[in-house]
Amino acid sequence: MSDAESSHDSMEEACYEALGKVVDPELGLDIVSLGLIYKVTVESGQADVDLTMTSPGCPVADQLLFQAQNELLKVPGVERAKMNLVWSPPWSPEMMSLEAKMSLGFA
Repeated sequence: MSDAESSHDSMEEACYEALGKVVDPELGLDIVSLGLIYKVTVESGQADVDLTMTSPGCPVADQLLFQAQNELLKVPGVERAKMNLVWSPPWSPEMMSLEAKMSLGFA
């Protein structure tokens, strides 16, 4: 792995860590553990994130998007953050981490 690839991977990992600080106020778990983050890419200082919500009518969607963007902008090297709200594939409880499933009684 080249230094550029390693740096790129570590920046994406830092973005996932930052997104892990965003907690869904209704469920009390972070959006990464809930399986809401589908993809993170970082290129030329811009973080692009594909994420979803547990339902299309999520009452805290705007709040979560705002918080996620703000956390990403704290990552060194991220100058812009674009949040792409997607609905495909639809979210399901199987997408959660084991810890999240256990916390919510799914495991």
